[in-house]
Amino acid sequence: MEGTAGALGTSWSLSLRMAQAFTASSSLLIMCFGIEFYSYTAFCFLVVVMGLVIPWAFTLALLDMLSVSFKNRIHPPGILSIVLVGDWILSLLSLAASFSTTSVTRILVFTGDSFCIENKCKRYQTAAFMAFLSWFLLSVSSLINLWFLAKL
Repeated sequence: MEGTAGALGTSWSLSLRMAQAFTASSSLLIMCFGIEFYSYTAFCFLVVVMGLVIPWAFTLALLDMLSVSFKNRIHPPGILSIVLVGDWILSLLSLAASFSTTSVTRILVFTGDSFCIENKCKRYQTAAFMAFLSWFLLSVSSLINLWFLAKL
C-alpha cells in the first residue's frame, strides 16, 4: 500500500495534479485571450469547467506538496472518498466540455461560418484538446485513488 504510485500524497500524484492544472490553465487561456467565446454555449461551458478544474488541481497539488515535504501519507478513507468523487465529477465535466467544444467547432468549420475567420477555430480545437488532456489526467488520478481506496 505504501508503494502505490499516483495515490494521494505521493510525488506522482503531485506531478499528475500539476499537469492537470497546466492543461486546464492553457485551455482556459487559449479560450479567453483574443477570442469571443461567449457566442456559443459549448465554449462558455468549457471555460466554466476549466475554471473549476484549476483550483481543484492546485489545491490537491498543494496537499500533495505538503504531504511529500513532511513525509506524511494521507490515508483516511473519508478524504480519499471526497477526492475520488471530485475527480470523477470534474473528469466527466471536462470530457463533456472538450467534446462539446470540438463538435461545435467542427460544425462551424463545416458550415463555413464567418465566426471561424483568422484561425479562431484552430484555437478552439487546441483548447478542446487541452481540455481532453485534462480529462485524461483527471481520470488517471481518479482510477489510481479508487484502487488505493479499495486496498484500504
